[in-house]
This record gives sequence, structure tokens and C-alpha cells, in this order.
Amino acid sequence: MEARDAARAAANLGGTALKLKAAGVAAIVFIVFLLVLGIVGAGAGGKAFADSCGERGQPGVDLDDGEGTAQAPGGQIRKDQIANAKIIDGVAEEAGLPGRATLIALMTALQESTLLNLDHGHLDSIGLFQQRPSSGWGTKADIMKPKYAARMFFLGDDDGSPRGLTDIKGWSTMDLGKAAQAVQASAHPDLYAGHEDAARQIAEEAGLDLNRAGDAGTGNEDQGDDASNGDEDQGPATEGECYPEGNGGKPGKPGAPFHDGDAPWPAAVKNPRSTEDAIAWAKSQSGIGSSALWYRACLAFTAKVYGWNFSGVQYAIDHYKEMPASMKHDKDRNPPPGALMYWDTGQRAGHVAVYLGDGKIASNDIRRPGYIDVVPATDIETKWGATYLGWAPPYFPKGG
Repeated sequence: MEARDAARAAANLGGTALKLKAAGVAAIVFIVFLLVLGIVGAGAGGKAFADSCGERGQPGVDLDDGEGTAQAPGGQIRKDQIANAKIIDGVAEEAGLPGRATLIALMTALQESTLLNLDHGHLDSIGLFQQRPSSGWGTKADIMKPKYAARMFFLGDDDGSPRGLTDIKGWSTMDLGKAAQAVQASAHPDLYAGHEDAARQIAEEAGLDLNRAGDAGTGNEDQGDDASNGDEDQGPATEGECYPEGNGGKPGKPGAPFHDGDAPWPAAVKNPRSTEDAIAWAKSQSGIGSSALWYRACLAFTAKVYGWNFSGVQYAIDHYKEMPASMKHDKDRNPPPGALMYWDTGQRAGHVAVYLGDGKIASNDIRRPGYIDVVPATDIETKWGATYLGWAPPYFPKGG
């Protein structure tokens, strides 16, 4: 597949190639690929930059049958998810908890780790539920044990801090997403609910009974005035999980259309390509790629759109956070054509795409992993469950 993809990409970029020169064209494409990823010639000193929009896969998991995509993992990943689901359910059953507890835990793990036992995450977050040793969830070695992590999610620490699901008053009748949020205290409480269908599908494949009755407490008992019902403010977002503070803007509801704004770039914004040429080039890449070319390389692509070999920043969300405050337009759904649009995916790296105008963006991985496609900007919210942060001009002070 990758050989065919590379050949198609070469044909689109360079026109009809002679068969006798196919090997040479493939070699050129491979060198360009290395340059884009920063493996070769990534600036002074040869420092490589990931320019990534995902270090552990793409945001959101919309499971389906077939070979799997960036948004719908298959093969060994699916097997690992099912194995972890069985472990989680086994812990719930041992604790006398109903199938509803398993469902909440699966939804939570899908959002936090795509139900994979990760040894990395934001700051010191690790494991199925991205629990943090520094927040009292246990040692790194303990949290990396799925049974331990699941037990902590359900029961919490013995001293009540951090709290587990069964420490939440009324958890068994609470909205599923709110119950997950009451345990996780996430900066993005609305994202858990979107994983219910995927969680139920995995449970079905794993042979789990989500209708199982439990024999332990349901959390409806009176726990005093200190108990939370999941509706209270869970505290400020942690560093790296915030909605960046900027100059305001015109916020709209998630999924609402984006409209063209009119804002000139600041004088500091200088790129090898003009905005008009950048938009034209981005559009020309639609349908071009391979299973690896632009996979998880959203920031690298946006830099390439404007004529840079690399952005100089590792993650998309960091690129927005490092943007001068005067250039950030938080939650403004009226970006000018050519602007960079940013989303918090609930994972470390976030996502960035180039706004083309008329509500469209050029984005990698949204339809096929590694390919660029022109799609409605709302797809990042509706298909990936990501949170729109805002837009900024195409400013690459560390680009090269």
C-alpha cells in the first residue's frame, strides 16, 4: 500500500512520470519526506522537530470494522483495547460493582488513553486513565498495572484522596459523562460522554455484561456536605490542559459554522510563501499523501504550507500557547483565510490546520491517516470530539 501511495503522491506533485524513472522519483519523494519530518536538515545543528499533532495516535476513537484508521484502530490495537476492557470489568466485578461502573470506566479510558496502557502522557500522566503519581494516584510502577489503575479509578485511595468512582455521591444514577468527570476532574468535562457508543461496542466484542447488577454501594448513600455530585466546579485546568487566554473573540457553540473574518496579519508575520500562495498550495495537496507521510504531522504540514521546512515547535498546542497574546483569537469562529486554527484534543499534542475560507480547512488524518483532505472545519469537533481553542496568524518565529 505504501509503495502505491508514494507513487500516487509523486504523480500528483510532478505530473505524469516515465516508468523508467519511477525509482528516481520514489527516491526524491522519500528525501522530501525526511526533510519534512526534520530527520534531514532540520535547521542549524541538525536538530529534529516532531512538528506533531499526536504522540499517541489521533484524538477520538470511533471504532468500526475493517482494517482500521487513525480514528478507528484495528488489529493488535483493538486486541489490546479488548484485553484492557476485560481487566477493567474484572476489577469492577471483584469490587461488587454493576456493569454501569464498567461502562463509565471504559468511556473514561477511551478519552484518556484510547484504552491503551500508555507509559507517557501530559506531564506525569500515565496508564489507562492517565493517572498522575504527583496527584496521589500511586507510583508509576503501580499505575502501569491495569488492575491497580482500574481499582484506583473505581475505589480511589484509602484516605479518600484522590477519590474513586464509588466516592462520588449518586454516581450510579448520574449522567455517565459527569460521573467520569467527577473522578477525573478534567479541564474538558464534556468529552467523556462522546465515547459511550465506542465503549459499548468494545464491551460487546469483549463479552462484557454492562447490565450486570452490583452488590456494593452505589454512591447514593448520604456522604455529608463534603460529597460532590459531579456538577460542581472541579477546579482550574492543569498546565497544558487549558483554554489559552487571549484577546477574546467571537465565541460560538461547538459545531457551529465557521465564517471568514477580515484581519490583516501583524508586521511580524513573514513567511516564504504569501497567504494566497499558501492557500493554493494547501488546496493542491488534497488527496495527496500516504499511510505515513503526514500521519500525526499536522504542525509540520502547516509549516510546509507557508514554505518552511519545519515549525521549530514540537506540538501543535504548544505552538498556540507560545503565540503572542495579541495574535491569539480565543474561540473566535471568524478566522481570516490563511489563519491557523487550533484544537485541544484532550491529549498532549492537540491539532492545528490551515483555514482555507468558506468554512473549510486543509487537515491531515481526518479522512485517512497520512493524507491531506479539504473538509469542513467543524469536522475536528464533530468527528474527533476536540475542543476549538481559536485561531492565530501564520506566525512561525522558530521556523526554518
